Amino acid sequence: MQDELFTVNPDLVPPDDVPEPGGPTVAPGSPLAVRMRPRSLHEVVGQQHLLADGAPLRRLVEGAAPASVLLYGPPGTGKTTLANLVSTATGRRFVALSALSAGVKEVRAVIQQAQRRLQYQAENTVLFIDEVHRFSKTQQDALLGAVEDRTVLLVAATTENPSFSVVSPLLSRSLVLQLRPLTDEDVRELIRRALADERGLGGEFELTAEAEEHLVRLAGGDARRALTALEAAADAAAATGRHEIGLATVESTVDKAAVRYDRDGDQHYDVISAFIKSIRGSDVDAALHYLARMIEAGEDPRFIARRLVVHASEDVGMADPTALQSAVAAAHAVQFIGMPEGRLALAQATVHLATAPKSNAIVTGIDAALADVRAGRIGTVPPHLRDGHYAGAAKLGNAQGYRYPHDVPEGVLPQQYPPDELVGTDYYHPTSRGAERTLSERVPRLRRTVRGG
Repeated sequence: MQDELFTVNPDLVPPDDVPEPGGPTVAPGSPLAVRMRPRSLHEVVGQQHLLADGAPLRRLVEGAAPASVLLYGPPGTGKTTLANLVSTATGRRFVALSALSAGVKEVRAVIQQAQRRLQYQAENTVLFIDEVHRFSKTQQDALLGAVEDRTVLLVAATTENPSFSVVSPLLSRSLVLQLRPLTDEDVRELIRRALADERGLGGEFELTAEAEEHLVRLAGGDARRALTALEAAADAAAATGRHEIGLATVESTVDKAAVRYDRDGDQHYDVISAFIKSIRGSDVDAALHYLARMIEAGEDPRFIARRLVVHASEDVGMADPTALQSAVAAAHAVQFIGMPEGRLALAQATVHLATAPKSNAIVTGIDAALADVRAGRIGTVPPHLRDGHYAGAAKLGNAQGYRYPHDVPEGVLPQQYPPDELVGTDYYHPTSRGAERTLSERVPRLRRTVRGG
């Protein structure tokens, strides 16, 4: 269909060979993950929070809610599948573009084709854009008019948070639906279906329990990864004339680094957890080991950088205020220079955080303050602290009696700052470690002066 899209003369009426609802026929030689793509809603595994009765995506697939959508979630969770179902279940034409290869010209060509089909054949078009976060602002802006007047029903997929990667006008015209990683049982069901289904392996192979468990662990909630690994293992077994796929066969056909770094056991979440706990525990060598495992396995370096930024405040805090600067600098460096050179900035930040003195006083302080606010301990802002920069403020008593700290040599003077209900409440408790040792002496003195004690 995409080839037809770019060869049709734009001055001609669209051809009559309109595909029947149900989508194009999948070639027998297509990858297993493509052959096993669900053909209807009842074959979809997972995402029940979006597909339950009355849920937004089910209503869209059933044609009850003709709105454009942004499908946001990890790879292999069904974004392309659901986009196809939106098209086939509602009898619309389906056109797919990849943000990796399409530009403004291609987007406009799709829109023009959709306009002609709507005009001459009263046929709506579903435009699926994969990796929409890779579209530039100009490319995304080119979609706005067609989405606004529903020339196309846009179904865009992204692994990035659309709030940061999609322009606001397009975001406001679309439903944002977040897909979740598949559970282990979801993946297990897909593997067993692929083994038995005629579209898949047609019952030609048996999978041992150990091999199945290994594939489930390997998948990490990614259906495509599970089925790709299963297909590779089946090909290996067939090449040796075997009909049983065992653990050794699966291991021999899957990249070892990917196996070591994935969802369960000694894999993705355990590795990032071990990385952070090694930093928190000041074991610089273990922290570098886990960093190396993530880099070698192809983890998104921006994810690693984000965790370092978080833990610069969570585990180091004011015990070494420069730790946050190092972590943020590493994040910027990764974004600026990419990999593999970015590994050096990540390693530098990791060493800094792991060897720095530790304090969680920032965490306990802000969490204690949030707990009070959520419990209703709010009170009113004292009148002398309120804004006085508008007519009539003085008559209300606002900003009257405020004392300017810079007017005294010490730069600190007695004055009430919190609401009445919170006078005398302490949130921040500095430790005696690192730079906080000085603060542990200074903060009590400041409190005595400010509170007039």
